[in-house]
Amino acid sequence: MSDIHLVKLCVGADSVEDLLRWEKARGEVSWIHTRNRPTRAGELLDGGSLYWVIKGAILCRRRIVAIDYNEAEQQCMIGLSTEHFATEAQPRRPFQGWRYLKASDAPRDLVEGESDLPPDMARALKEAGVW
Repeated sequence: MSDIHLVKLCVGADSVEDLLRWEKARGEVSWIHTRNRPTRAGELLDGGSLYWVIKGAILCRRRIVAIDYNEAEQQCMIGLSTEHFATEAQPRRPFQGWRYLKASDAPRDLVEGESDLPPDMARALKEAGVW
């Protein structure tokens, strides 16, 4: 399992269900396009995941299965598996591009049938220092 993952904002989706509908039409592997190539690509390909921030909180992840860089277009493409994993809601402030995430700081996966707090409630509890 990788010691490093990526975090990226999911712009335009209001929920995990929105993200799933958008990705369903994209096929076997979804490709995320970005300008910057991860310098730690080898580590990411060794079990790393991309964690999606939706409405201010990490809510799910997908495994990274490929990283391809097009020199001519100066564009990096990150291939994601079709399998989704719901995670505990972990609040995140807005940022541009993507960020590295240490495995030790990543939210845990939710077990099927396990519910989690709504992102707004989780964020409020964390900001209040209760959770």
